[in-house]
Amino acid sequence: MERAVVCAGFGGQGVLLAGKILARAGMEAGLDVTWLPSYGPEMRGGTANCTVVLSDEPIGSPIGENPDVLLAMNGPSLDRFEPRVAEGGAIVVNRSLIERDLTRKDVRGIFVAANDVARELGEPRVANMIALGAVVRALGILPLETVAKAMAVELGAKARERLIELNREALERGYAAEPPR
Repeated sequence: MERAVVCAGFGGQGVLLAGKILARAGMEAGLDVTWLPSYGPEMRGGTANCTVVLSDEPIGSPIGENPDVLLAMNGPSLDRFEPRVAEGGAIVVNRSLIERDLTRKDVRGIFVAANDVARELGEPRVANMIALGAVVRALGILPLETVAKAMAVELGAKARERLIELNREALERGYAAEPPR
């Protein structure tokens, strides 16, 4: 089993952190993992994406040419990566920022209003965790609890307990979002 995930969005949306959490969760689950970030020169507002490959055997390449799951946090990311998703794969779409539907019929669309739900939770910065929860559900290979523990480790000592709990709630909200179509 080998699964590739691309997390993509604007810099500052937390897509690299979401990928790091997914990678750490894979390691905690005993999988071989790669995490390959890519970002523009801008600190915020530029493009950012990362590819995470999770496998139960050695990984030949960290580049997921045809990812099984795409997390698209903004329109340009969906435009860029939708054509690359593997047939039968899934695309998690941040419906708060992306109004268009998918152009492909051979992939599952999972539409989550991540920014809107984050505002409901009182913290706009947890939109990435909401989207990550939907990715975890679409992947179906990692227990949510393992991902939640990895999230707490990645947030680290700088995160107060309240912040970790808020991010955990966001992760759970995304996981419980609209079931895959």
